[in-house]
Amino acid sequence: MEIYKGIEIVDLSIYIKKYKTLVISDLQLGIEESLNKNGLLIPRLQFDLIKKKLDKIFEIIKPERVIINGDLKHEFGIISRQEWKETIDLIDYLFGKTRKIILIKGNHDVILNLIAKKKNLDIVDEFLCGDILILHGHKISLNSYKYNVLIIGHEHPAISLKEDAKIEKYKCFLKGKYNNHHLIVMPSFSALNIGTDVLKDTFLSPYLNVNLDNFRVFIIEDKVYDFGKIKNLR
Repeated sequence: MEIYKGIEIVDLSIYIKKYKTLVISDLQLGIEESLNKNGLLIPRLQFDLIKKKLDKIFEIIKPERVIINGDLKHEFGIISRQEWKETIDLIDYLFGKTRKIILIKGNHDVILNLIAKKKNLDIVDEFLCGDILILHGHKISLNSYKYNVLIIGHEHPAISLKEDAKIEKYKCFLKGKYNNHHLIVMPSFSALNIGTDVLKDTFLSPYLNVNLDNFRVFIIEDKVYDFGKIKNLR
C-alpha cells in the first residue's frame, strides 16, 4: 500500500520506489539474552523470525539500498554475545540481497560503531533520500535540510482494538504532520516488541509531542489496513 506518493508500506518496512531503498527500524537484536539475564526465560527465536519476514519482503521488492533506521541491537552500553553473532549475520544476509547498507544511529546504538567497523559500514545520525529525511526519531534533527517527508522509528506504534471482551494489539504505521512536513512513523521490526499503544500510552519521540488526532493509522496484519484517523478510534 502507498502511504505517501512514491513511498510504500511493505509489511513492517518502507520502500521508497524512486531510490530503490528499503527502510527497516528497531530490530533490537539480542533482546532475548538481555531478558534471560533478568530472569525471563524465553527461547531465542527472534532472529529467525526476522529473517523469514525479510525473505518475504525481498520476494516482493529488490532494493539497491537498505537503511536500518536505528536500534539494530538491544543493549545500550555493551555488545552481548548474541548481539555480536546476530548483527553480523544479519548484515551478511542483507549484503546477499542488496548492494548498500546504511546504519542510522538509534538511542540503543551507543557502541554500534564496533560492529560497523568490523563490517566496514558507516553510522550516520540521519540520511537524506531526495526530499525524504530518515532518522531514528529519539531527538530532533538540528540540520537545515530542505525536505518534504520525515520518516522515523523509535516509537514502535501499535494500537489495541476491542471486540466484545477480546482485545488485540497490532503494530501500525502512523502518518500525519510535523510542522510543515509529512511525518511517517514506522513500527518496530522486532518480533518481541509490539509497541506503544497510540490510543493511551505516553509517547517517547519529540516528533510526536503534537496533537495526533488527525494522524492516520495503518495496521499491519495479513495485509495493510487503513483504519483512518486516531480521533475516530478513541
